[in-house]
Amino acid sequence: MPEIEGADGAHLYVEAHGEGTPLVLSCAFCTTHENFRPQVAPLVEHGMRVVLWDYRGHGRSEAPDDDAAYSPEIVVEDLRRVVEWGAPGRRAVVGGLSFGGMLSLHYYLAHPERVQALVLIDSGPGFKNPDAQAKWAAQTERTAFFLESRGMAAFVDGKAGATTIGRDPTLPAAQAARAAIVAQDPVALGRFGKNVSAVAPGVIDDLARIAVPTLIVVGEEDDPYLRAAEVMSGKIPGACRVDLEGAGHIGNIEKADAFNAVLIRFLSQLEAEPA
Repeated sequence: MPEIEGADGAHLYVEAHGEGTPLVLSCAFCTTHENFRPQVAPLVEHGMRVVLWDYRGHGRSEAPDDDAAYSPEIVVEDLRRVVEWGAPGRRAVVGGLSFGGMLSLHYYLAHPERVQALVLIDSGPGFKNPDAQAKWAAQTERTAFFLESRGMAAFVDGKAGATTIGRDPTLPAAQAARAAIVAQDPVALGRFGKNVSAVAPGVIDDLARIAVPTLIVVGEEDDPYLRAAEVMSGKIPGACRVDLEGAGHIGNIEKADAFNAVLIRFLSQLEAEPA
């Protein structure tokens, strides 16, 4: 199993496919690298080097049992090491879905010299209002309690299914994503949620500093993230926003062909730019 050492020596699962421009994709909270499987073959065929990984406490990565091993800063450093592994000495296209998109923003702000472009999928820049941040933290706490008390199968087969594997669980890609999600440690995920995703600072005031091509993709039926897409597309200079028809939060699985076409079109526009 391919792995690298994370910020504190924790083992992180990584995989890479193809050659060409590196594209590093980060998943949503509680999901795994398997959620991006529908993108691998089409993007490799397009000439990309697709890099997938699992956060600490997720998927096939190590799950430290110490709260101190989980923080937004540690996870940004984990992503830095993933980029160094997957794109040594090169700039990469860095992107992700939901929390993965926000993480990509934090990574860019810390290491802009390593980023060729950003891909932000059904994501947001976090919260500026302290009350909104507190509500998000409380929601994450409830999610952690559910995971620890009810388990992963109950989580993904319930309301959370729409935001983890998409709204059509019969799709083969959704079934593969579900299997990987259910295999995870709910306690570790709860620890990640409370110490990372719940407390990650917002970056709304930093969006105007982004100076690379940025693609913002949002499912047209992903109501909680439409406003976030509007904010990001309005504040990031030159950002391109695409609303994916008929898609919810997991549009890359629900509408994989349409999503891949949007991503490939954006990536094609980068080909003339030096990596």
